[in-house]
Amino acid sequence: MKTLKFKLYQHKRNKYLKASINAAGVIYNHAIALHKRYYRMWGKHLNCAKLQSHIAKLRKRKDFWQSVGSQAVQDICQRIEKAYQLFFKHNKNGCCPPGFKKVKKYKSFTLKQAGYKFLGGNRVKIGNRVYQFWKSREIEGKVKTLTIKRTPLGELFLVVVVDSADESEIKFTTGKIAGFDFGLKTFLTCSDGSKIESPQFFKQSLNAIKRASRHHSKKLFGSSNRELARKNLVRAHEDIANRRTDWFWKLAHDLTNRFDMLCFETLNLKGMKRLWGRKISDLALRDFLNILEWIAKKKGKLVVYIDRWYPSSKTCSCCGHILETLDLSVREWRCPSCQSVNGRDENAARNIQMVGASTIGLGNVSRSETAVAV
Repeated sequence: MKTLKFKLYQHKRNKYLKASINAAGVIYNHAIALHKRYYRMWGKHLNCAKLQSHIAKLRKRKDFWQSVGSQAVQDICQRIEKAYQLFFKHNKNGCCPPGFKKVKKYKSFTLKQAGYKFLGGNRVKIGNRVYQFWKSREIEGKVKTLTIKRTPLGELFLVVVVDSADESEIKFTTGKIAGFDFGLKTFLTCSDGSKIESPQFFKQSLNAIKRASRHHSKKLFGSSNRELARKNLVRAHEDIANRRTDWFWKLAHDLTNRFDMLCFETLNLKGMKRLWGRKISDLALRDFLNILEWIAKKKGKLVVYIDRWYPSSKTCSCCGHILETLDLSVREWRCPSCQSVNGRDENAARNIQMVGASTIGLGNVSRSETAVAV
């Protein structure tokens, strides 16, 4: 599966798509209300098939709801069903059931087999109207779903999911394997000793965000000036996200060009956010790993994750001795067994490299080597 994203041209007919998204938000809230009412009356979960058939009957009597395709309505019910299944599975961990959403903040609706048709060039027919989009790349493969997405600025995007049969084989071009350790001050520490500092885009633009947020809060609620201030605040956040994403793509290309196999430690991001909050959100580690996995798959490289509970920082990369405790403030320690001095991040990166290499049958690498197949 491959996901492609295209921006729609600004046009007055886009108001029909925005009205469809609003209608999808109304249907979503009505379905949530039905779930809550059904549980109060019968003490049971409302079946997705029953909900879909009931919404289909209501849709015939409500003209505004008919602006959303029937498959999009089915997808809304399936989204709610999936959210409730996750709630039933993880409710002991603090997961909340799906709730109501503001219609003006509702983001998207999805069409599957019907309701759209790609015409020649950069045109797509959605419903009875034709729209144009910026065709930055060709759409190759069978189209599975088409999603119309609205951003907080009011811009519309096409998100196309295609069934791509291209599966890249693993190609070892450089013969190099590297382990990486994430950090707060240093974004990545490589097993070869190199370090990659994070630009910390949110921290750089924090004053601009505070200024835009302060201007927004001072405007009269419901006024046009408040809406302009809100858009300025959204643009500031989008600028940070775009700069961070651009840096992630360039870094991922650089790493996949240098190494054939990249080893990382599985992280508990929720626990890290509870400890360090905004710093972890600014690093956006999961977003970077998603981009890296995509590029590695496209180039035929391999991304490996080791166990979360492996003591990479407390294990000596030279002799394998494991410390009982190691405080987070200790950035360098001496091994009591072999007397070698280990930097916390560099030592963890080398251990991650060796454990990751052992997962694919390269476990005969000695601990005294600072790199595997370099």
